[in-house]
Amino acid sequence: MSMEDYDYLFKIVLIGNAGVGKTCLVRRFTQGLFPPGQGATIGVDFMIKTVEIKGEKVKLQIWDTAGQERFRSITQSYYRSANALILTYDITCEDSFRCLPEWLREIEQYANNQVVTILVGNKIDLAEKREVLRQRAEDFAEAQSMLYLETSAKESDNVEKLFLNLACELIREAKQNKLDNNDTAPMPGEGKTISYLSCCNLN
Repeated sequence: MSMEDYDYLFKIVLIGNAGVGKTCLVRRFTQGLFPPGQGATIGVDFMIKTVEIKGEKVKLQIWDTAGQERFRSITQSYYRSANALILTYDITCEDSFRCLPEWLREIEQYANNQVVTILVGNKIDLAEKREVLRQRAEDFAEAQSMLYLETSAKESDNVEKLFLNLACELIREAKQNKLDNNDTAPMPGEGKTISYLSCCNLN
């Protein structure tokens, strides 16, 4: 593919337990819809969306991975080339939160050590069924040097903010690396793991 139709290309991979809403987040952002009765992802699926940020075209390859254990060996192979990982859990499911350390071990083992990682608590539209307190999740994310964001794929709350802020940070990192490494241009998204995203302020 020629570089003429975009300025940056970033690969974003969603990971987390089955049923936390990864596919719904991807579909909401890329297609503007919430698929009712969404079935479990088989292996890996991906969608592409091009966004414009400060006059630059950014192509996002968004990879949606299966959460089931039997697909784990397939999905792990997609970590290595990811520029960003969205680690997702369901705020109404304690088990999905309790499994986060296991997912972090996979990130440490399979992802490159400069990947940008963000923790996302999905399904805030089901606030009355919440099992994981926001403060607890924020503390966990801070301890792991991750940004934390809560979303609702169903109501579209913070979904666009999630992906656009991530794109902004990846652009910033890519530009910083180009300044730091004039001799050899790095892969987009390479840089230190971040604990916050400040490029785009989307309310």
